[in-house]
Amino acid sequence: MDLSFDGVRVERDGRLVLDIPSLRVHGGRTTAILGPNGSGKTTLLRLIAGLERARAGKVSMRGDIAYVFQEDVFLKQSVRDNLELGLHLRGVDKAETRVRVEEAASLLGITHLMDRRADHLSGGEGRRVSLARALCLRAPLVLLDEPLEGLDERTYSRLLDELPHLLSALNATTLLVTHNRHEALRLAQDLVVLVDGRVHAAGDKRDVATNPRAIEVAEVLGYSVIVIDGRTVAVPAGALKLGPGQLQFSMVVDDVFDVVDSREIGGRIGDVRVHVALSGTDETPRPGDRVPVHAERFCDLS
Repeated sequence: MDLSFDGVRVERDGRLVLDIPSLRVHGGRTTAILGPNGSGKTTLLRLIAGLERARAGKVSMRGDIAYVFQEDVFLKQSVRDNLELGLHLRGVDKAETRVRVEEAASLLGITHLMDRRADHLSGGEGRRVSLARALCLRAPLVLLDEPLEGLDERTYSRLLDELPHLLSALNATTLLVTHNRHEALRLAQDLVVLVDGRVHAAGDKRDVATNPRAIEVAEVLGYSVIVIDGRTVAVPAGALKLGPGQLQFSMVVDDVFDVVDSREIGGRIGDVRVHVALSGTDETPRPGDRVPVHAERFCDLS
């Protein structure tokens, strides 16, 4: 199911929260809405779901919606009751409800939780139940608001590995809100970069991520934006190396980090904070040293 925004403006308390003249989301794909906190990402989902109203413009779509909120919202009943509720409200018969619930529970690995109180689950268990509830609905449009936020590292890593398969099983148009670029690039095919309520880039994730074109987009994607001799360049994470090179900078070292299996220096190029990983043969600078570094890869934003 395709989704489109035309002339959409949302204001709250006199402040412009969203301003989207035009945006198209392609059906049957996962699109990540990526941006910093406060950029309007959740408002965009709430607008689609009808929980928020636009002052102007229109959101065009067809069909039911499944919404996985940032915080788990459950009835004080069993997991099974929570999974069945949405299906009952949609008039799905008991036999079909049973099939869908069992299928979703098996896929999410929560069969053993079905008789537990849903509001007594751990964070990771709750996330799985919320995703299973969305899967049960078989809606053509699925909205996921920070689905991995607040999980412990082990649960986060496990669900991050499993989510691509689960999103494929939804067989839907999926919008995934996140402020984490690694999640966005791992889980989505398309990328929308939202900053201060405005879309600064949209399209295939590889095109957006490898050619940011604008400072706002580069910063959200983890590039270091550096001005040198009047030229603005964006250097991707990990592309700065110690020593001279074709595109060279002078870095003032502030910190040296020993993370056991590698070494890293942190410091400043002008007023831009950067980190540079050291190779096994690099001598370790000291805080206060000024050292040459170069960019192995970069985008010209001038």
